[in-house]
Amino acid sequence: MLSVHGCPLARPGTRDAGGMQMYVRALSRELARRGIAVDVFTRRTDSSLPAVVPFAPGARVVHVDAGEPTPMDKNAVVDVLPEFVCNVKRFQRDERLTYDVIHSHYWLSGWVGNLLARRWEIPHVTMFHTLGRLKNRALADQEETEARIRVEEHVVGAADRIVASSEHERQALVEQYGARRERVSVINGGVDLGLFRPGNRVAARSTLGIPPGDEVILFVGRMDRVKGLDVLLRAMALLKQRPRIRLVVVGGSDQDAEMERCRALAAELEVDVSFRGASPQESLPTYYSAADLLVVPSHYESFGLVAVEALACGTPVIASRVGGLPTVIDDGENGLLVPSRRPDAFAERIERFLDDRPLRSKLSANARPSVIRYSWEFVAARVTTLYQEVASAPVSSHLSLEGLCRH
Repeated sequence: MLSVHGCPLARPGTRDAGGMQMYVRALSRELARRGIAVDVFTRRTDSSLPAVVPFAPGARVVHVDAGEPTPMDKNAVVDVLPEFVCNVKRFQRDERLTYDVIHSHYWLSGWVGNLLARRWEIPHVTMFHTLGRLKNRALADQEETEARIRVEEHVVGAADRIVASSEHERQALVEQYGARRERVSVINGGVDLGLFRPGNRVAARSTLGIPPGDEVILFVGRMDRVKGLDVLLRAMALLKQRPRIRLVVVGGSDQDAEMERCRALAAELEVDVSFRGASPQESLPTYYSAADLLVVPSHYESFGLVAVEALACGTPVIASRVGGLPTVIDDGENGLLVPSRRPDAFAERIERFLDDRPLRSKLSANARPSVIRYSWEFVAARVTTLYQEVASAPVSSHLSLEGLCRH
């Protein structure tokens, strides 16, 4: 596994530690449980980190030196990718390891994966998790660089197989990146149904210090503009007449510029909001159980992991009708879908949900049954079949390593 710019052991909700890192960790653990040994290579961001950290029987993280061992903006990571490749090769050589498949995550890892696949003559499976062109369209200000998009195009053309988390993502890869449809496999993300399960609301609120009679709206995610927290804050401002409604935000840290921006907006709008910061994954079910409702106001989501987690805990979801979210949310059955960027529409749906008891009961009853198909056992079984398919086919990666490494 390659997860260059985000360690799967990092706390969810912190910088560069979101759904992708949770995906890598959970999938690796389940593959290892099935007898497939997994090494996850990630860039070292702290000099005190051990070189190798086992996190499950048969699965381990390998911290690779590339640039200064400090957090780095993803666009700056591009400059240290050659060093990353060389040090992965050195580790493989020194440990006398052979690998059967490379599975890369995100465009930075895809770049590395193409090169290593060529050198080792093994198949390369890649998963983008988000796509630069779709993110730019969602934000409308070209936040993602042309360099990223060029790399994505190159990885699409060179990888042996691409995993898309939804049919929407597969269509985008075909139409906007020229992917061959038969080389894109749709495999949804997964959820730990043992960890994420319905809990006692009264006990959960007591643990979190939330009064039992409050109406609790929950947001979970990284502090990233594409997550649309500002839209939810504006929706909450339209609901201030409700005396006991409050918003709880889980994710981010005080060092995040987006957190500062959202705090300032909340103060300006005089919204009752509690910023709880990033939380260990093991604590998230408590938040989901304490909430009346999870809101996912994203401008773009390739899948929507937090929506699946909430539903697994029996908590209904109101979400933007974008990307892969309609794959997860069946409008009117386990949640409600809303046009993106519409605070008024979100406010209307939130109020409708809170006031319509039969609707609340229906959505809550349908929540967990609707995501049973997202178990990691099922996801890992499909990924394993994919590995077997590419391992028996000719390797298609064609990039040259000439001049990249001298080791």
